[in-house]
Amino acid sequence: MDDETAEIELLEQNLNKTRQISQRMISILDSFDTRLAKLEKSILPLYTSTQILNRRAANIDKTLLKIDEVGSSQEDIAEEEALILRGPQTTQLDKYREALERLNASIAFKSSDQDTAQTARLIETGAKKLTQLYTKLVAEVSSGSTPPPGAEWAMTPFPSNVLATLRQLVAFLRTMPLPSTHPSHPASQTIFATLQEAQRGYADMRGVWAQKCLEGQGKRVVDRADTIDPVAAGKEFGKWVEVMLIVCEDEYQLLTQLTPIANPALLGSTYSTLLVPILTLFSTTLSSLVALIKKSLPKYTFLALSAYESMLSQQSQWDDLLSRRGNETRKDTNELKEGLHTLRAVCLRSFPEFLADLKLGALGRGGELVTTGLADFAISTVKYMERLPQVQAAVGSALLTLGDGNWKMGEGVQVGKAGKVGESDESVVLEHYIHDVVVTAISSLNTLSRSSRRPAIASIFLLNNVSYLRHHLLLDPVHPDLRSLLPQPAKDYLNSNFRTAKAGYFDSNFSPLMQALTDDPKEKSNKAATKEKFTRFFDLLEEVMERHKLAKVMEDDAHGRETIGEEVVKLVIPALQRFSQKHRDKEFSKNPGKYIKMSNEAVETQLKSIYR
Repeated sequence: MDDETAEIELLEQNLNKTRQISQRMISILDSFDTRLAKLEKSILPLYTSTQILNRRAANIDKTLLKIDEVGSSQEDIAEEEALILRGPQTTQLDKYREALERLNASIAFKSSDQDTAQTARLIETGAKKLTQLYTKLVAEVSSGSTPPPGAEWAMTPFPSNVLATLRQLVAFLRTMPLPSTHPSHPASQTIFATLQEAQRGYADMRGVWAQKCLEGQGKRVVDRADTIDPVAAGKEFGKWVEVMLIVCEDEYQLLTQLTPIANPALLGSTYSTLLVPILTLFSTTLSSLVALIKKSLPKYTFLALSAYESMLSQQSQWDDLLSRRGNETRKDTNELKEGLHTLRAVCLRSFPEFLADLKLGALGRGGELVTTGLADFAISTVKYMERLPQVQAAVGSALLTLGDGNWKMGEGVQVGKAGKVGESDESVVLEHYIHDVVVTAISSLNTLSRSSRRPAIASIFLLNNVSYLRHHLLLDPVHPDLRSLLPQPAKDYLNSNFRTAKAGYFDSNFSPLMQALTDDPKEKSNKAATKEKFTRFFDLLEEVMERHKLAKVMEDDAHGRETIGEEVVKLVIPALQRFSQKHRDKEFSKNPGKYIKMSNEAVETQLKSIYR
C-alpha cells in the first residue's frame, strides 16, 4: 500500500514538471509567432516587388525570343522572295517547287492579313514565272525550219529532253491552287487566269506550227496534180490528209499530257483552238485543188474521184478526231464533210458531162470522115473506162448520190431506182452507167460513120473503132477488174456491134468484088461479058488494095486483124476459083492472061498482105 502511494506521489511530481515545461514551451512558441508575424510584415513588400520583377524578366525573355523568331522568318521570306522573283531554272525545278509549296502551306497558318496578302502575291508571281518557262519551252519546239516538201512525216518530233522537262513542269502546275480546288485561297483566281492564258498560248503555237509544217507538202500536192497521173495525184492528196490526221492525233496526245489545266471541257476547247490553223489549211488546200479541177473537168475527173475516194476512206477517223473538240464547235462545223460535198459536187458534174462529150464526138469531124483511124472520143472512152476500177468506190458512191439514170440529164427513162442505199445498189448503178457509156460511144461512132459519103472508108473507120473498144474493154483490158465491171448487156452490145461493123466492112469493101464475079441469070453468058467481069474484078481489087494502103484495118489488134484477113480470103478466093474454073474451059479469050491478071494464089497473097 505504501509502495503504491509512493508511486502515485512520484507520478504527480512528474506531471507537475511536465506541465511546467509545456507552459514554458507555449510561452516560447508564442514569442516566436509574434516575431514571425513581425518578420512577415517586414518582408512582404520586398516579396511583392520581387514577383513583379520576375514577371518582367519573363516577359523580356519572351519578347527577345519573338524578336528572334520574326527576324528569322523575315530572312526566310526574303530568301524565298528572291528565289521566286529570279524565276525557275530547268535544272532546279524541285527547289522552286518546294519554295512555292512552303508559301502555299504558310497561308493556312498566317494570323496577319498583311502577311497572307504578301505571300499570295509571291505565289502569283511564282505561277507566272512557271508559265513563262512553260511557254518558252513550247515556243522553242514550235519554231525553226519546217520539214521539206515530200518528207514522209510532216512534223518534226518533240525533243525527248524538252518533253520530260515540260511533263515535270506541268505536273507541278496542275497542283497549283485553283478556285475549284482552293476556293478560299487568295491567289487562286489569278493563277487560274494565268494557266488559262498559257494553255491558249500552247494551242496557238502548236496549231500554227503544225500548219507551217503541213503547208509546204500541201502546196506540193496541188502543184504536182497538174503534172502527174490524176489518180496518183488524188491518192497523194489523200496521203497528205492522212498525214494531217496523224499530226492532229499526235497533237491531241501531247495536249492531254501538257495542258496546265486538265479539265475535260477546257481540254476540248483548247484542242479546238489548236485545230483552227490546221483545218484552215485543209480548206485552203482543198479549195486550190478543186479550182484546178474545175479549170478542165474532163482532164481532172479522176483526180477528183481519186481524192474523193481517199477522203471517204478517212471519214470515220476524221469524225473521231473532231468529236474531241469543244461543244461550241462540235455540232456546227465538219470540215471533212464540207470538203466531201465540194468534191462530190464536182464528181457528179463529171458523169453527165462525159456522156455529153461522147455525144458531141459524132459532130467532131464536120460530117465527113477524112481518116479511118481511131476517134478521139473512142480513145478517151477506153482511158476513162480503164480508170474506173481504180476509183470504183468513189464512182459508186457519187453515182448513187446522183441517182440512177440522172447522168442522162433528163434524156430517156431512168434505168431503175434502188430502194435502200448500200453496196449492192452502188454496183448496180455503176453497171447501168457503164452500159450507158458503151452505148453512147458506139452510137456516136455509128452516127459519124453514117454521115460519111464514102461508105468503104466509113466502114473501116467503124470497124477500127468498135474493135478498139471491144478489144480494150472486153477482150484484153489494161485493168484486170474492168471486165468484171462490164454488165452483160454492155458485153452483148459490144459483140453485136462488132459483128455488124465487120459485116458492113465486108459488104462495102468486098461485096463489089463478089458481085463482079456473079453471073446474072437474066443475061446470056458470052465471052465479052466474061472479059468484062474479069476486068472489073481486078480493077476493083486494085482499088481495094490502094484503099487499104492508106486505110489500115485494126492496127492495134494483130490477132483480130489476122482473123479478118482469113475471113476475107475465105470469102473472095472460093468465088474467084469457081468463076475462073467455069470460064477457063470455055476459051472466052485467045489471050486469057490479058484479063486474068494474076493467079488465084497471087490474089490470095495480095489480100493477106492487107492485114499484115
